Amino acid sequence: MSAAASPAEMRAFIVERLVGDTGEPDQVAAAARALAERAVPAIVAGLGESLGVPVSVEVADVALIRMAQARPGVTNHAMTIAASTSSPDALVLAIDNDAVAVVVSLLFGGDAGEPAAPIARDLSPLEIEVATSVFEQIARAVNGSGPRAFEFKLPVPMAMTGQDMARHLLRDGPAVRVVFSLATAASRGTVALTMPQRVLLKHRGDAGMPAGDGTGPDWRQRFSEEVMRSAVSLEATMPLARLTLGEIAALEPGQVIELDEAAQTSARLTARNKTLFVCEFGKLGQNYTVRIRHPYDAGQDFIDGLMPG
Repeated sequence: MSAAASPAEMRAFIVERLVGDTGEPDQVAAAARALAERAVPAIVAGLGESLGVPVSVEVADVALIRMAQARPGVTNHAMTIAASTSSPDALVLAIDNDAVAVVVSLLFGGDAGEPAAPIARDLSPLEIEVATSVFEQIARAVNGSGPRAFEFKLPVPMAMTGQDMARHLLRDGPAVRVVFSLATAASRGTVALTMPQRVLLKHRGDAGMPAGDGTGPDWRQRFSEEVMRSAVSLEATMPLARLTLGEIAALEPGQVIELDEAAQTSARLTARNKTLFVCEFGKLGQNYTVRIRHPYDAGQDFIDGLMPG
């Protein structure tokens, strides 16, 4: 969130950092399942048209997770991240090696009644393209149309795998994951869809919720107002210069420590041990101040820490 954000986006960002989950768990899970079940027929149709043979697609699991858990832990899986008008990481899609094997086999005329040859090595460039094609079909099916569309930026980026995928940083936050099973008569694999809860609820917050259950717009608005009235303590800290352990051990009372040149413009504003903004330290009359520069980006801060100076 280094770009300028609207007041509504800034409010959602701060609440997400401080509160954690952005939605009531049952509501989020119901909305995700309803979205997935509506997308299944379109996914089946798209894959069937591409492969020339029918493929079974079912919703295998829906779970609330953290966004950082969306990345596969196995290097011969593949992943892509689709942005939308409301989020740079609105949709994370991951496919396992078994599902890639199924699609590759069918794409090149394999018998759907015979098991697909397993892929125990890293994915080849051709298999990465196949994975990207599957991601594209799923993203289009999930995107929808009309005023409730997620507005993903399509086509999706080329899938990443191996070390490129392992090194990729994902912004953390509350998310929901839907696992689709992709199967033929003899083989089966999985494709996982992960989406930030705030993105899902923005477009599908009313999905799967029966009328009159106490979770309508009025109830959510009153609950949000109560949350926003909660008082939290803000703390501003300024970084000192980098010192070696030996230099720190040699410090004595009365010794003056020189501030780093960028310290004044790198103050951090935190609440409940969560960093919210990068600020500039200053003074207005007799009072010290901090001026907000931009929202804190944990991923960028990690990268900056790897390349000091």
